[in-house]
Amino acid sequence: MVFGMSNRQLWADVRLRAAWARKDWAALLGEYKRAAGISQMKLGELIGMPQSHVSLIVRGKRKVLAAEVMDRITEGLQVPDELRGLPDRSNLGDAWNPDPQLRERIAHAHVTGKADLRTADWIAKVLTEHRKAEDMIDGADLWPVVRAQLDQVTRLLPLASGATADGILILAAEHAHWLSWVAARQGKHGAAAAWLDLAGGWAIDAGSPDLTSWITRVRSYYTLQYARDPIRALRTAEAAAHGRGLSPAAEAIALHETSMAAASVGERDRAQRLADRAYDLAVRVPDAEERPGWLYWLDPVRAKLNRADVAYAARDWRTAADGYRDALRDLTDFPKDHAYYAGRLQDAEGRG
Repeated sequence: MVFGMSNRQLWADVRLRAAWARKDWAALLGEYKRAAGISQMKLGELIGMPQSHVSLIVRGKRKVLAAEVMDRITEGLQVPDELRGLPDRSNLGDAWNPDPQLRERIAHAHVTGKADLRTADWIAKVLTEHRKAEDMIDGADLWPVVRAQLDQVTRLLPLASGATADGILILAAEHAHWLSWVAARQGKHGAAAAWLDLAGGWAIDAGSPDLTSWITRVRSYYTLQYARDPIRALRTAEAAAHGRGLSPAAEAIALHETSMAAASVGERDRAQRLADRAYDLAVRVPDAEERPGWLYWLDPVRAKLNRADVAYAARDWRTAADGYRDALRDLTDFPKDHAYYAGRLQDAEGRG
């Protein structure tokens, strides 16, 4: 493999994991070849298949139907344990909702031992890659993958104690939050709320004020966007912003949500003051390494867009348009976001 990349590092590639989750064998072989930087002949050697057969599969000329061939590909590509046995996405059904076994694992996580922190570190790295790929990969494609990762994480808890257990709980909460976010985008609002409840409880148990605040902030966002209840959303966002010991980035995003809710209830002056405070806090930590992992995206450009969103919600069309226009040139690498904010700019200009 190129550049000495280990097989496990290779499987952190989000497009590769998404192809596996879809059981799209043609895409899987193509993505593996791309990620590993190997020839089609070398790929065939890995899975014990002539290059001509690999070519037919990759080009969609031959289907992979035999269990023996699937097993050969699985073993040859060294698919990680957490990805094996994933449910078919087309048959998720109740799989959108949390499994009661998750609560049982957390409730009985009191036995001390030696947890495999290498597994936790690996899954944390992969989750980071999932977050960064949101503009390229449909979250629903990765749902079975992240759900399986959460199972792996929670199975580590009975073997952990102290700070190690806290770290694993935080990782579990981050996964539950991600699952909640994807469920909400798929219109599964009951499942989204259930996952968020789990995430919030685990964040509190882990003693993480930043993550607890963030999850409370997401609850406010759901209340405003889906329940259309700005008064309750404002109350929830205020709770997120009043947490003790918040980092600048965590406080910034909580204040931003508070400002959005304030604008929605007609408190426009307060909304603008809060938006300015949120922006000032966010630009204090311009580097992703200075922010919690789930706020990797809150760079100065996003902070500027957040402030413009508040102006838009407060019907200050000119300020909103100025903010969107100023930030758009920095979004060229994010086509979905660029298209969204270009539409917001056009609308604000039309109203101003």
